[in-house]
Amino acid sequence: MKKLISSFWLRCSSALAVGTLLSMGAFSAWSRPSPSAWSKPSPTDTVSVQDKIANKILSLQESEQRWIQIDLSSQRLIAWEGSTPVYAVIVSTGKRATPTRVGTFAVKTKHVSTRMTGPGYDVSNVPHTMYYHRGYAIHGAYWHKKFGTPVSHGCINVAVDHAKWLFKWAAVGTPVVVHD
Repeated sequence: MKKLISSFWLRCSSALAVGTLLSMGAFSAWSRPSPSAWSKPSPTDTVSVQDKIANKILSLQESEQRWIQIDLSSQRLIAWEGSTPVYAVIVSTGKRATPTRVGTFAVKTKHVSTRMTGPGYDVSNVPHTMYYHRGYAIHGAYWHKKFGTPVSHGCINVAVDHAKWLFKWAAVGTPVVVHD
């Protein structure tokens, strides 16, 4: 009788152990992300912005419209009329701590001279300023000669003589495309 009971308990405990392991495996498989989820997620927001920028550049190049392109990677500004570049200069864009915003914008306001203030700076008589997005602007910079190097608080710094030319050439509404 003792043998019968112990063999019964052995079978029950074996079945219980196997059932538990199967349940745990099923739960583990159910809760574990699939292999496709293990890969690095794609930066859909970045791709979306990059797509908007690329589409905007294509549409502007197919027009005769004046527009401004800022290439952050090369620290260059190019003034275009449709697909024809008409003016190109070396600029200084935002530092790593205060980057220039990437995207498609338009010149909102123009000021022959203005005062710019923010954390760590207060500069008066900033010449030939064209605001294109909130506090971001293309403007002359008389306080440094480090063009080609990101040193600004996010704006596009241009040598004063080049800023003057751009200021006369661009109107309010002129598209501004900023990209990496």
